[in-house]
Amino acid sequence: FHIGEREEKCIIEDIPSDTLVVGNYKVQRWDIHKHDFLESAPGLGMFVTVTSPTGEVLLSKLYGPQGTFSFTSYLSGEHIICFQSNSTRFAVIAGSRLRIHLDIRVGEHFLDESAIQAKDKVNEVNVRLEHLIEQIHHVTREQDYEREREEKFRKTSEETNSNILWWAIVQTLILLSVGIWQIKSLRDFFIAKKLV
Repeated sequence: FHIGEREEKCIIEDIPSDTLVVGNYKVQRWDIHKHDFLESAPGLGMFVTVTSPTGEVLLSKLYGPQGTFSFTSYLSGEHIICFQSNSTRFAVIAGSRLRIHLDIRVGEHFLDESAIQAKDKVNEVNVRLEHLIEQIHHVTREQDYEREREEKFRKTSEETNSNILWWAIVQTLILLSVGIWQIKSLRDFFIAKKLV
């Protein structure tokens, strides 16, 4: 994505609780002379701020023009990840555009292949088995979180349907009472004018 040099850009990620999130990014600055983005942006860094669903700041750190950040969510919900450059140029001068390449991995756990190769075959199987068990736990947490969201959505839908039903009943009663009142008023009018 592209942002201005002094602009802040935020991304919302829906993350289950107790989940590791790893993000890699790279910043490129627009070069006016080449009319292209430079391969790197030396001297330019990024403030990365991560906010939990309750508004608590989980991570607030300055990184370089390219880096990796990570955090663990302790609550399920929408986490806000914000990026802003550390440019010190005045707002009038700082009109440069930045391109940010971002890769966010939610719940991934990486195996260190060199460490696995150094161990014997029994340990390799053991490490891979532990990794699979950890991934199974992650999938289970993800499914539990999706079930919670589905249950909340179902309750909201049922409440809405119930409210619509009651509103329809109230409208019908009002319509019937207005109709009865109109018939009675017309009947009384005709009787008073001796048309009936």
